[in-house]
Amino acid sequence: MVKAGLEDVVASDSSICNVDGKEGRLIYQGYDIHDLAQHSSFEEVVYLLWNGRLPTQTEFDTLCKDLKENRALPAAVLKMMRDFPKTAQPMEVLRTAASMLSMYDADDLENDRAANLRKAVRLTSQIPTIVAYWDCIRNGRPTPEPLTQGNLAANFLYMLTGKKPDELSVRSLDIALILHADHELNASTFAARVAAATLTDMHSAIVAAIGALKGPLHGGANQEVIKMLLEIGELSNAEPYLTRAFEEHKKIMGFGHRVYKTEDPRAWHLRKMSEELGRLKGQLKWFEISRAIEEKVFREKHLYCNVDFYSASVYYMLDIPIDLFTPIFAISRMSGWAAHVLEQYSNNRLIRPRAEYTGPNNLQYQSLDKR
Repeated sequence: MVKAGLEDVVASDSSICNVDGKEGRLIYQGYDIHDLAQHSSFEEVVYLLWNGRLPTQTEFDTLCKDLKENRALPAAVLKMMRDFPKTAQPMEVLRTAASMLSMYDADDLENDRAANLRKAVRLTSQIPTIVAYWDCIRNGRPTPEPLTQGNLAANFLYMLTGKKPDELSVRSLDIALILHADHELNASTFAARVAAATLTDMHSAIVAAIGALKGPLHGGANQEVIKMLLEIGELSNAEPYLTRAFEEHKKIMGFGHRVYKTEDPRAWHLRKMSEELGRLKGQLKWFEISRAIEEKVFREKHLYCNVDFYSASVYYMLDIPIDLFTPIFAISRMSGWAAHVLEQYSNNRLIRPRAEYTGPNNLQYQSLDKR
């Protein structure tokens, strides 16, 4: 039986991520997302996803050192970015620059696990630099040298703003990166695995994933959420806005999920971060508006908010431009994409599904003069 969108079709075995939609649980390599978000770091989660276990102190220190040492972009890639049209979408720039990186990668022609782990480290370090640098370039700001200290979240916020970020902002982004790191066979991850199954290189598989993430049905929902919050503007406007939206049968972005039948477990942490950042930055109204929307949508439509809903206000209060929300998704998901590419390589079979043919049969060719 054909299932539109391959809904609930099991396409692969995987030990990387378990999305339990019925219970509302998200598990990375055996660890519950609540445990990781509260106690771990993004760099630890990267190691976990790639290796199937949490690192020792030595392994953690080595990975962090490698990630820090690979933040800089090849000079030729940066030069090309400076020549891109300043109106180019950030996801277009990310897709193109990530593809260029393969030509300057020391392991370009190698496809063994050790080489692919090195490629994964470089891509995980360089993608945040591409995103931050593009915002600098298009706005005529200098591109700062990446920091040699601090975690990925701290370095990205520094490169994006040119200022040292506060601890809560760094921890908030770090948790957001953990929450977005993987989510089983979502569209972009499946695209990466389909590409990897042909035994193409790691960079090509990641570019395929970026292309899929660029689509608004996958990566762009939190951009629409923040646009809605800005349109509402004040808490007093939330109720009439939603009432009118319901009457006009408009979709409220950030609600519902293809897999989760209860609350998205990632939303709990983002809700908490939205409130904490709002209090710190004197912008609590974005949390308050979001909470009012969440309560009314659940009360009237019985829909739970998903990961996109509160991530919108979190990113906005971190002073991240709205059109960088989806590229930040890619910064995080790079870790999961790489994990799935590595897993695909380790036990590969070309992914080649069939289609149920619905066209005509037995047509007879006629020459052009008779048509």
